[in-house]
Amino acid sequence: MTLVGTGEIVTPALRSGRGVGAFNVIQLEHAEAVVAGAEAAGAPVVLQISQNAVRYHGGLTPIGSATLAVARAAAVPVAVHLDHASERPLVERALRLGFGSVMFDASALPYEENLRATAEVAALCHGAGVWVEAELGEIGGKDGVHAPGARTDPAQAAEFVGRTGVDALAVAVGSSHAMLTRTAALDLALIAALRAAVAVPLVLHGSSGVPEPTLAAAVAHGMTKINIATHLNKAFTGAVRDRLTADPALVDPRTYLAAGRKAVAHEVARLLGLLAAPHPAAAP
Repeated sequence: MTLVGTGEIVTPALRSGRGVGAFNVIQLEHAEAVVAGAEAAGAPVVLQISQNAVRYHGGLTPIGSATLAVARAAAVPVAVHLDHASERPLVERALRLGFGSVMFDASALPYEENLRATAEVAALCHGAGVWVEAELGEIGGKDGVHAPGARTDPAQAAEFVGRTGVDALAVAVGSSHAMLTRTAALDLALIAALRAAVAVPLVLHGSSGVPEPTLAAAVAHGMTKINIATHLNKAFTGAVRDRLTADPALVDPRTYLAAGRKAVAHEVARLLGLLAAPHPAAAP
């Protein structure tokens, strides 16, 4: 078990009607925690690095190389994914580093421009043997935008997948990025309609704002890749805050960051158990 392609994790999950957890990495402790949680659950997992995280680190190479190293040492299958990349040079850098997949996000563009740009990036990535995710129907919640009313049209989704050749599609079904409360109401009927309309795996962004029973229902209705970031950040920060509050004289980052890492590992193991429960309405 070691570093694998994202498709090697997500495609079998689609066929079996299970969900795959995809968790965002901001610093090395996140990558270590997610893998520890996946190993505890005995489940494959996707480590994601967003374009925003790349900006935080001043480039992809430091955090990307560290995350790939953690994935290679894992006892379960782990994929490394570039999340929400809107800049082609960043995609090209991820390909050179050895990422297993790329999420190219041109969802803010008009439909035809999104389609054209995504098709070009898909061709580039497929030439390197790399799996591609795209977004149709801007999900919102990034850069201060909250758009829970956005919805992806199933017929347009089918056309988009057919014309771009992408391997997975992130869709707008009621969730929104960066939510701090679990109050998002998903359109489960729309998820089922999208699942029937397109053959590739569906991706749920903004999953931190979705109640856990609804996440399980989303998988049952056809979602496969479930992206989670803010929820883990809350767990990490809460544990660090508690540790520092308990010992105001503490100055060693290893001590309080270890508390955050442990909290994230626990949440990852728990969430993977929730998402991996099989559903009888599996895709053929």
